[in-house]
Amino acid sequence: MKTSKFTDGQIMSIVKQAESGISVATLCREHSIVLWSY
Repeated sequence: MKTSKFTDGQIMSIVKQAESGISVATLCREHSIVLWSY
């Protein structure tokens, strides 16, 4: 199984940012995440 490059805490932080209203596209760009994998 492939390991994540993010820790659980980092993932939770990104999800909370998305819930607060920041666009997913912006978050993906800031964290170098491919949009379709979000």
